[in-house]
Amino acid sequence: MRNLITDVAGVKVGSAHDPQLASGVTALIFDAPAVASLAVSGGAPGLRDATLLEADMTVQQIDALVLSGGSAFGLDAMGGVQSALRENGRGFAVAGQLVPIVPGAILFDLANGGDKTFWGEPSYWRLGKEAAQQALKSPSPDFRLGSFGAGHGATLADLKGGLGSASAVTEDGFRVGALVAANAVGQATIGETAHFWAAPYERDGEFGGLGWPAALAESALKLKMKGAEPRNTNIAIVATDAAMTKTQVRRMAIMAQDGFARALRPVHAPMDGDTVFAAATARAKGEVDAIALTRLGAAAADCLARAVARAVFEAEPLPFPGALPSWREKFRR
Repeated sequence: MRNLITDVAGVKVGSAHDPQLASGVTALIFDAPAVASLAVSGGAPGLRDATLLEADMTVQQIDALVLSGGSAFGLDAMGGVQSALRENGRGFAVAGQLVPIVPGAILFDLANGGDKTFWGEPSYWRLGKEAAQQALKSPSPDFRLGSFGAGHGATLADLKGGLGSASAVTEDGFRVGALVAANAVGQATIGETAHFWAAPYERDGEFGGLGWPAALAESALKLKMKGAEPRNTNIAIVATDAAMTKTQVRRMAIMAQDGFARALRPVHAPMDGDTVFAAATARAKGEVDAIALTRLGAAAADCLARAVARAVFEAEPLPFPGALPSWREKFRR
């Protein structure tokens, strides 16, 4: 176990980012088409091909999922991932053509100091293709966390955000993993301290091992936010190796949203677009009954909370005037 979503069999992850643009893309590629769904709890989501993930839609499996920076411009990234998959013979066969099915979500990182004069080039299409190619070509399941891929330009209210991941095994033997680009309207840490809200779920000191403070100061519960504009959005993927229906995967996505609530304050706000995709690769044996599904959803929520904290813990600050500090820069000088 690497404590990454790639611990789930049948999943590969690739990332690409542009330091000058201060943004990037992360692509999760399935070795074979997977059952998927999603849950949206934020008030300002940015999505592509989300409706087809509903249980009654014709397409039952997808080829990849994409997390991208760039706000609405980042929706181009899914097309770049489609291009890479089509070149590799992947896609839904129809009328003699292959159409890769690649839903995705975007976050807002247009105010982080990078050069956003990219109007003449589909930058995110290029980054999407690069991320997918990396996932398809790399023999290693390892990938970088923090200021990489979709997390490169991500920020919180007071700290640099980033790309995070975590994994676990349920009592039934199913593997579960989470992948997140943490770009919250609020905080992942408690007040002005270095302690993470997700501390009770931490494993093996994965984000510093500080636990919770002995007592919460009154100021710890005071909300600290970026502002009223929709300049945020946490986007995530949870995956399992269990064999599940679309309806079951949808339930796992709904339960996984609790991971955001355990790791961030506030969350699911009007100016957020908090979205969790969920997928099942069906690589593991065993029936998923109501109890097993409950365990999967609970583990997915725990993994997502841990992934958010890891994203912030591993992040590095952007090299621009006025850029937010990273957790390490602020608390480990």
